Amino acid sequence: MTLSPESLRVTLGTGLLSFPVTHATAEFAFDEDAYREHVAWQSSHGAAGLFAAGGTGEFPALTPDEVARVVRAAVAAAGKTPVLAPAGYGTAQAVLMARDAETAGASGLLLLPQYLSEVPQEGLVAHVRAVCAATSLGVVVYHRANARYTFDTVARLAEECPNLIGFKDGVGNVDLMTRVHARLGERLLSIGGLPTAETYAMPWLEMGVTTYSSAIFNFAPRWALEFFAAVRARDAVGVYRRLDEFVLPYIEIRDRRAGYAVSIVKAGLRAVGRDAGPVRPPLADLTAGEFDELNTLVRKVGLS
Repeated sequence: MTLSPESLRVTLGTGLLSFPVTHATAEFAFDEDAYREHVAWQSSHGAAGLFAAGGTGEFPALTPDEVARVVRAAVAAAGKTPVLAPAGYGTAQAVLMARDAETAGASGLLLLPQYLSEVPQEGLVAHVRAVCAATSLGVVVYHRANARYTFDTVARLAEECPNLIGFKDGVGNVDLMTRVHARLGERLLSIGGLPTAETYAMPWLEMGVTTYSSAIFNFAPRWALEFFAAVRARDAVGVYRRLDEFVLPYIEIRDRRAGYAVSIVKAGLRAVGRDAGPVRPPLADLTAGEFDELNTLVRKVGLS
């Protein structure tokens, strides 16, 4: 779906965003047919945008060629739902991914944290500027891990890069998010990106973060949309009831091992009868006992 950067910014802000998992065979190969079916199913539930091969899509475990295949499969299956492709690693590789995403027909880009290196703010500026210059697509930067932006850096990039449209927060710095919304709210869309995003949705709304990417949407799209509607309506009773019934016990399982923020989503799909295959190393799947706990929780809440 072709959208101008400004149209993409507006569109993404109208609803809930999804991070589809990347389907894998038992041998860890990309299962394209199953992935296409999943993306079509996700799109049918009215997500405002899909982030293909992102964090929940196991971007670090995919080769560049696989990323290109995943993006093209998502674009083909998503219909009118905008697809944002990933770009990451070093600047040269991110630029190549940005150009390929535009060729593939993606609607925008999510610029993921650069690989490994801690970098100065000037390096982040050069990195983002190079990626934005390489494409006409709208770009969302992901503030997380070793890609931590100061407000001055965000403001500079917003001024220098016309196609920078969004700031996705995966850190949780209240002061920064308040500044971004108060001073750049008309320029950049603020997107919630802390795992699990539903946990922070109510307080983040007060700081201008009106949308977020929901990993739970993968296996419980109707529940995720109902939760999002309750957040937008500022229905605190409804939000905290759902947090207590499902999200908090879900998080208790998620927090048992590093990397489970992705693994538990694939386990959730298996629990509702939509198996997406295993996670790829270096991630690890839930144990049998942990899956049984999640399966019981999913059935208790009526998600299956």
